[in-house]
Amino acid sequence: GDKGGQIQSCVFHPSKPFLFVASRTTVRLYHLARQELVKTLRSGCKWISCLAIHPGGDHCVVGSRDLRLCWHDLDLGEQAHRTLKYHDKALRAACFHPKSSRYPLMATCSDDGTVQVFHAKVFDDLTTNPSIVPVKRLDASSPKGCLDCAFHPTQPWLFSGGADGSVKLFHAL
Repeated sequence: GDKGGQIQSCVFHPSKPFLFVASRTTVRLYHLARQELVKTLRSGCKWISCLAIHPGGDHCVVGSRDLRLCWHDLDLGEQAHRTLKYHDKALRAACFHPKSSRYPLMATCSDDGTVQVFHAKVFDDLTTNPSIVPVKRLDASSPKGCLDCAFHPTQPWLFSGGADGSVKLFHAL
């Protein structure tokens, strides 16, 4: 049978032998050592376009062509814990800052040519929900849209890649 259609994105877990595989409508979490399906996440999105795993490993976000960003707590159920909508066109990429304990930042970019930066704090206390607050909407100045975004490994700098071939650095976040 159909296992969800075309693969949209694959991401490794930051510390466990897990692989996240996003198809058009679901994200499957596989345990690589045991070679088995662990969990299927259902975002409710019509077409998943991107996937990012929080550096702590207990949360992931799924971006979609239908303008939504779905936050999943992997310790909870299969459904999205929270759904955000801050772009006017399809999301193309999402990323977390690798040093999330020092810089609790997340970013998304879109065909609308913008990059949205969020304060995305995940707490050690499992009973406290993550704090996700929009901080700034950056103009990537790419009329054809922004295709990717990535944080610098150690600094609070964000890079974006435009469909027109441009690369922008944002350092005053």
